[in-house]
Formats: sequence, structure tokens, C-alpha cells
Amino acid sequence: METPGSQSSLHRANLERVVRAVRMAGSLTQAEIARSTGLSAATVSNIVRELKDGGTVEVTPTSAGGRRARSVSLSGDAGIVVGVDFGHSHLRVAVGNLAHQVLAEQAEPIDVDASAAEGFDRAERLVSRLVEATGIPAGKVIGVGLGVPGPIDVESGTLGSTAILPGWSGTNPTDELSGRLGAPVYVDNDANLGALGELVWGSGRGAADLAYIKVASGVGAGLVISGQIYRGPGGTAGEIGHITLDEAGPVCRCGNRGCLETFTAARYVLPLLQPSHGPDLTMARVVQLAREGDPGCRRVIGDVGRHIGSGVANLCNLLNPSRVVLGGDLAEAGELVLGPIRESVSRYAIPSAARQLGLVPGTLGGRAEVLGALALVLNEMGDSTLLDGAQGVESAAIA
Repeated sequence: METPGSQSSLHRANLERVVRAVRMAGSLTQAEIARSTGLSAATVSNIVRELKDGGTVEVTPTSAGGRRARSVSLSGDAGIVVGVDFGHSHLRVAVGNLAHQVLAEQAEPIDVDASAAEGFDRAERLVSRLVEATGIPAGKVIGVGLGVPGPIDVESGTLGSTAILPGWSGTNPTDELSGRLGAPVYVDNDANLGALGELVWGSGRGAADLAYIKVASGVGAGLVISGQIYRGPGGTAGEIGHITLDEAGPVCRCGNRGCLETFTAARYVLPLLQPSHGPDLTMARVVQLAREGDPGCRRVIGDVGRHIGSGVANLCNLLNPSRVVLGGDLAEAGELVLGPIRESVSRYAIPSAARQLGLVPGTLGGRAEVLGALALVLNEMGDSTLLDGAQGVESAAIA
């Protein structure tokens, strides 16, 4: 038994620090590991050698700054992770390894009015099919990240009543999916996962503080503070869609009037254009038409941008993020929507906060949430599991 403060417990802690740094980054050179962990170069070299001998990490030649270096990543045999994203009208699943490589990915339409049980059954089938396609045994699945379009109650783990999927209210997604897949399941709302996806793979890379704004059937914000998702004590942080813009405005699904969502979400915006553009209009089509010069679509996109900018200005005044990433179909509108957002931010935000803000479109598109689900597992899984599962990791302390 290891005694706290003993040489063996210190060695174990150093092993976990190195594994955690590599797990979060996907791959790092030994010099980068030393900088991120605070360990000496010699200690890192010894730990990497031990982890490599034990099968926990792989080391490959690379270059850094024009000099030869060694890149360290978690072993392909260490396990795989799965991301599942339920949207208003889609189910998307991705399978990745611990080196942040996506091995398989597929999306399919889903009926939003279908029962929760049917949705989870379809997710189980799609996950099994994709894991099988990778050729990696199902027993190698370390964890599953699950995204749902609504707030998760932190205490009970149930999906809140304001979810876009009303028939799923009160269900416990973690229990439902873990029972089907036989692996730990980590669940979060789609905006938080979009923030994680862009933070790890997209437009948020390198930012310690950011907000990811997703405008679809609802409106939400994923908040990253000091590199970590901020959820709030009840799990409802980031519900930017329910900021009140007009107390006499339309009644929102939350019960209030004039919420930001009632001026920007697809369900409220599309009816403005359907009389002139047809009943089958989608937000993606509105963006496409706006880019092609359609005056009505351009006007609507501009109005939506100004309203979103009011919400972003509130975020700037409260949290002062360094970067805001706009996701969803609207991001494809580019300056047609980003310009009006900047206009509102400049008007309503504290000048110093507005000057420091970087506003960028997301680069991952519809994949942001499912990649964020992979990142969620990589964030939440324990390093002890990787070390204990490795073969040949020596217990001798490093001098």
C-alpha cells in the first residue's frame, strides 16, 4: 500500500501527470510535457520510457522549431472513446482513439418526436456498427460522451423539461445508454460539447476563456473558463437564449416573453420567410440564399446577428471572454452575420471588453458537438484506468 508522501506515491502522481498532459493534448513532445507538467526534462524522459515499455504511450520521431524531437501520444492499444450527439433532427456518432484521431463517424436523420427508448436503441445500433468497422474489440471502449439538446440536472442526471426533445424530458441519458453499451457514459448539453469540440479541434484552440454560441432550434452558449467548461451548480449555465430582449415579445417555450431565442432560433425565424420562399425552407438554405444576394434572407440574417450581438454583449459585460465562436448553420453566413453581431457588441458591451473580444465562426460545422463528446470523455476519464490497464509498468520509483 502506498503511503501519501512516499517515494512510490510521488512517482505514481508523476506518471499520472504525464499521462494526463498527453491525454488532454492528443500528442506532445517531451519538452512540451516538461513545460506543461513542471517536471524536469530528465524526469519526463524516464517516465516516458517507462510508459512506453508498459504499452501506455507511443513515441515517434518528429521535429520542433527545426530540431529533432520525440512526439508522445497514448497507445492505440490503450482503448477507444465514442461520441454520440442527439440533435433536433439528427443522430451523429464518432469513434476515436486516445491520440485524438477520429477512426469512424456517421450521421443519420432522426424523428424528433420519436420516443427516447427508440432514440437510444438507434444510438446503440450505430455505435456497435461503427466500433465494429474500426476492427477494435468492443471491450476496448473506455467511455462514451453523449450530447443532448437541453440542460442536464446535475443532481439527478435527468434531461430538463425545456429540452428541444420534449418527449425525452425526465429521462436519465447516462443510465439509458450505459446500460445498453456497457461502458461509462458522460453526458452534457450540445452547446457545452460544441465549445469543447471547437476548443480542442477548431476555432477555440489556444483560448483559455471562450463562449460557443449555437443557434439552431434553440439558442445556447457553452462557456469555457480557464480551460474548463463552466456548467453552474445546477447545470444550466449558458442558457443565453433566455435573456429577455422584449418583455412584450413572443411567448418563449420557457414561459417568459421576448427571450433572445424568440428572435433568433430557426422555429421563429423561418416563418418570416416561408410565405415568400416556400414551406420547406431551412436555416441552411436561408444562409445559402443570403450569400447569393437574396435581399429578404440578408435582412433576416442581419437582424438575427444584431439580436445575437445583444446576448454576446451581455456575456462580455459579465464574463469578459477573450473569444466567441459562432456555431451552427449561421456560422456559414460569415460577415453577413458576424458584422451585425460586432455592431451590437460595440454598442452594448463595455468598451474594454468589446475591444478584447475575438469573434470567429466555428470551423467544425455540424461535427462540433460529436467531437466535443469525444473530448468530454478524454476530459473526464481517469488516468489510473490507463496506468492500471497497461502491462509491464514498473513500480520502482524514479530517482
